[in-house]
This record gives sequence, C-alpha cells and structure tokens, in this order.
Amino acid sequence: MKVHRVSKRHVKNKWRTHGKKIRFADPSGSSPRPSTAKSENELVHRQKPKVKRLQKNYNKAVAVTSEDGHVSQAKGKSLSAPFPHVHTNGGAELEMGSDSEDSQDWRSYAKSILQNGLEKEGGEGKSVTNQLEEEEVIEYHAQYDRSQNHTVLVLKQSQSLCFRGTCLLTCLSGRVEVLGFTIEQGQQPYPLFSPPSHCPLTIRAMTECTASTKSRKESQLEAKGLVRKYLSSEPRKRLLSEVDAGSCVMLLQPLDTSLTRFLGSFDEFNQLFGLSSKELRSQAAVYNPALSAVGVTALQGSCALGLVASNSYKEALSSLLSAWEGDFDRCPVILVCGAKNSGKSTFNRHLINSLLNHTASVEYLECDLGQTEFTPPGCLSLITVTEPLLGPPFTHQREPEHMVFYGQADCQSDLDRYLDSLKSLWKHYSGENPVIINTMGWVKGHGFQVLVDLIRFFSITHVVQLSYGDTPQCHTLTSDFLRSAQGWHTHPPAQSALAGEQANQLTARGHVLLSVHSEFEGAGTAGEMRHQRSNELRDLALLGYFSQLQSAEPGPIRPLHCFTPYQVPHSAVALGVTHCDVAPNHILYAANASLVALCCLSEKVTGRGGPVLLSQTPICQCVGLGVLRGVDMARGLYFLVTPVPPATLRQVNCLLLGEITLPKILLTVQHGVETELPYVTTDYSFEITGAGKVHVFKGLARSGFVKAKPN
Repeated sequence: MKVHRVSKRHVKNKWRTHGKKIRFADPSGSSPRPSTAKSENELVHRQKPKVKRLQKNYNKAVAVTSEDGHVSQAKGKSLSAPFPHVHTNGGAELEMGSDSEDSQDWRSYAKSILQNGLEKEGGEGKSVTNQLEEEEVIEYHAQYDRSQNHTVLVLKQSQSLCFRGTCLLTCLSGRVEVLGFTIEQGQQPYPLFSPPSHCPLTIRAMTECTASTKSRKESQLEAKGLVRKYLSSEPRKRLLSEVDAGSCVMLLQPLDTSLTRFLGSFDEFNQLFGLSSKELRSQAAVYNPALSAVGVTALQGSCALGLVASNSYKEALSSLLSAWEGDFDRCPVILVCGAKNSGKSTFNRHLINSLLNHTASVEYLECDLGQTEFTPPGCLSLITVTEPLLGPPFTHQREPEHMVFYGQADCQSDLDRYLDSLKSLWKHYSGENPVIINTMGWVKGHGFQVLVDLIRFFSITHVVQLSYGDTPQCHTLTSDFLRSAQGWHTHPPAQSALAGEQANQLTARGHVLLSVHSEFEGAGTAGEMRHQRSNELRDLALLGYFSQLQSAEPGPIRPLHCFTPYQVPHSAVALGVTHCDVAPNHILYAANASLVALCCLSEKVTGRGGPVLLSQTPICQCVGLGVLRGVDMARGLYFLVTPVPPATLRQVNCLLLGEITLPKILLTVQHGVETELPYVTTDYSFEITGAGKVHVFKGLARSGFVKAKPN
C-alpha cells in the first residue's frame, strides 16, 4: 500500500479550535491573572540571601554580621586590577585559577565574609560555591511592548527556556522545538500550557538544518527587522544588540481562551498554571517582567531540567521515527505499555509531536479508561491527530472520529465488553497513517492478559515497554514470550483476531521490542502535589471538556445551571446504566443531575410515552457527554446540557449512565445562587454500609473472572 507522507508541514494551516477562538488578553493594560500576579509578587518580595554582595569599592569597610548578631568592620584589600570575570547579573565571579598573592589574600578574605552569611538548612551550612551558584540568575533577552500587549523573546542557538505558565508562541525567525515538535518561521501560533501538575515545557532554539542562501549579515538584518516590527522604539533598543545571525526570535502573547477563563474562575485552580511548592521552596523562578507580563515564569536550577530523557528513551524515539521514514510494507502500529507512573503519556505526546514533523497526521487509539488523552475519562476512542500536543490532556479535549463509552475508570468489572469495544474501534483504522496505541497501567494479573490480547488483536509492529527502578513490573513482552503467553481471549499459539491469511502472516513475523527505562524524578510513584493524583486529573479533563460551553468571547463565566437545556422526549431515547444493576423504578433518580453519555444505537428506539430502559449495555458510537439536569415526568421530558452541537444531537437515541461522575466543584461552586445550592446536600452518612467507595486490588484473581474449564 502506498502511503502518502508529508516532508514539510503546511505553514498556512490554522490552529484548530473546533468553533472556539483563541483570543489575546486585553491590551489596555488590564491586571494579570491571579496566578501570575501571585507568582510575580512572591518573586519580587522573596527573602533576600543573607550573603553580602561584593561591592565595587573594595577599599571600603564592609559590615559583617556574625551568627550571634554582633556587627564588626572588615577592612577590604586594595586590588591592583579588576576581576577578569563578571556575571551578567552584576555579581562578581572569583578567579579561582589564579595563584597570585592578591588572589590568595582575596579568596581567604571573601571566604571569611561569605561564611558568616551562609543560610542553614536542616542544620547544615551550604558551601560558598553553592551559595554563589544560587545567587547567579539566568538572564533572558526579552522585551514587553505594553501598547500591543506582547513580548519578543530572543534565544541564542542551543539556548532554552524552561517555564511555567501559558502563552501563545509564534516563531518569527529561526526554529524552536517544544516537546519534540519543531516550530518554524511562518507557521501559525501555537498555545503552550505548562502547569506544575506535569513536566515543565522547554522552548529550545535549534540550528538551521539546511544551508541558507542568505549570508550571516542578511540573516541578522532580517531578524532585527522583525524586532523593529513588533516592538516600539523604547524596548526595541535594548533588544537589538542581542540579535545575531543565529538567533531565534519569538513572539509571546497572553493566552486567553474559554478554558483558561473557566478554570481560573474557581479558587481551587487559581494557581493551576503557577509554580509548584517545590519550585517556590527552591526559589527556582527567574523574575523577568517581560515574560511575566504574558503569563510565563522562567525556571532555573534543578527545576529547569524539563523532560528528562534517558538513553533508552532517545533510542526508542529514534527507532520509531526511522521505522516511519524507512521502507515498510505498512504503517507502524506502535503499542506503548508500562506500569502506572512510568511515563507513558509523556512518551506518547513526545512521539506524536515528533511524528507530526514528518507526516500530516497520526492515528491514536485510546485504551486507557482512567487517564485519557483527548476525551473525558471512561471513554475509548480512535482519533486522527493533526496538531501538536503542547500541554496536558485537559488542555486539548477534542471530539474523536470514533468513540465508545465504557463508563468506568478501569475495565476490571467487564473485560469482555472492554475488548469488544476496542475491536469495534479498530475496524475504523484506515492503515494509511502511523498509529499509537495507549494502554492501561494495569500490568499484573488479568491486566497483563489483556495486554497480551491487544498485541495479538492489532498485529503490533513495535512494542514500547516502559519500566522504572531495579525491579521489573511485568514480564518482558518479547515475540518469543508471546508465542506461549496466555491472554484473556487468546491462547497460544497466537491466533490473530483479524480476519484473513495476510493478518496471520503479519502476526507470525513478531514485533520489535523497545525497552525504555524511566529515570525521571518520581518515576513509579504517584504525584504528591495538588492536581497530580489520578482522580484530580480526571476532574480536570471533565472541566476542560465542559469549558467548551463557555463563550469564545471574553466575558463573565456562566455556571452550569445558567445554560438553556435541550428538551428530549422520553420516548425518543433509551436510558441505561453501564456499571451496576439498578431497579427500573430507581433509574431516573440515579440519572437525575448526573453525567450521561450521548450514544447512537443502530436500531430505532420506540416508546409508548414512558421512559425506554435498556436491559443490557450496548457497544455503540458515542458523540459526547452531557449533564441530565432535570426530568419532567408530567410532560415526559429530559433536560440536557451539553457542548455537542445540535446537528450531532439529532443522531443521539441513547443515554448511558456510568460510574464517572461530575466534578464536585461544578456543583458546590455555582456563582449567582443565593439560596441553597441545587443538587447538593449535607444530610448524608458514610457510616451506612456501601456508602463509601469500594477499593479493589487489581492483581487478585476474583471468582467472577475465572473461566470454567471445558469438560
């Protein structure tokens, strides 16, 4: 099969907003977001180091404060020559390589002064060298234009900016790379999201890959011309001197979308794009007014490492890119697996972005119910990705081409329906683009058997298996091992679920195993900071999905109860529950004020005026989610609030209720309600049996999962 590949991206392709507009912040000098203002205030007023800065007048007496509080005068030595090295932030740097008498005397004098001001942490003083390193501040060449409300940033070749916050980035000159995606001059602006719940993004200046016909002088003049175009006269002068032929010039603009405004309306998320507690403690932020004005906070030190890619990580990424660009009979089918918190999602985003540098689109099959990438949790989907992923999942919620609602954050209650749902999605894969298959973090017991089934069902060409630490989390998924491994549906010898002799031949060839050992900090452990736990990330994904209800134009945030609902007759749709058995006369009570999936059954739904209830859970197309905010029994109507457009809603004839629930903050924080909050009660006791959540150990084989042996 001939596969069409695109060697260069279309520069005029606009950012897809799916009916939403990306707007810039008010250029009239409006106040910054609370998160930006708070971070800026902490940076400006943070505690100054106790170390005395070295004065330029070295003959002047220096006041030295000892630990007991006494003040003494230390006479400075007269230096015959200035220091040969000076930091960009104005602090002097000691010449440690000189053995002159003056240098030796000065080192002993400086050491005696600096040691009196050392900060102590945990009972231990820090060394002079570490203290000087902490005082050194990274300088970024950026200027803010207040009249146009944007910042022009200049990065030298191989220089990088690791940051927290949000912005809209446009590359004016040169090339930059963000999480594997290359942004070149002339391309559309791209929104960047770097919250503390995830690894910080890094903007890295790249060298030109092809020889340019322009001379260095012409390139420099062109870059300076762009600076003059986007900056007024005053800030322009301070930046032109930093531009050379190899500089990358970028335009950073404040990001103001319905998502950022909606999340910022909740007090719980006013620091969602600020600094983490660790970054605040270590004073890792670099205060730069030009960057802060557009919502960006630069990081330094150990917190500015960004994505930590091990050698095995880089080799796996390179091998997959080579497989796509090389000669192949069919497109690569890449399955990424590993235990929880091993870095699967970050690797997937990095891989997708890297592939989009060489092809127009990448297919993505979502098999993880709990931590979905493009859809709300509880959904399985197949989506064609055409734009880079430059933020966590809740920042790029999109409508997939094909989606099935499972209704739970894991599949342990019904493995058969889970696998059958994935098979139904795989039938829609065209085979014309590389496909990435994301899997669950459940790699023990029946979860491992399901993983074996997925490799056989989809005739995988490449398996990326992530691990961490010294103890293996599961068996290595080599081709030899799979020839004798036991799956949930499949048995050795491996029988491909795909029909046809060609599929069996492809399965017999085996796959390429790429082992990746994760070496980033915290690999294998759940996040301890806010908005890092799995349930919080699921809530953020749902909030990101329902932010599509908000207007694209700036204005006040509308709570959920302010939207005019759609009226749906009881007889027009069927209602079912996916995760448990509910008595028919209680289903409407359970569905009221709950999250429901909007599905399309193949058969026509007919009723006689009353609600139509499903006896079993179907596997059908899902077009989105909504909130069933009310049931009118007298008129036989459901009242539904959803961001799904009306043209698509006309195809919906089924509402499915699952275990996935609305984020509590949508119900407890409803602006504009003066009386009691609707659908919220405090008259509830967790002492009742079954009132709390039941925790299940996934590695234990339960009686309901054990298949009876044939006679």
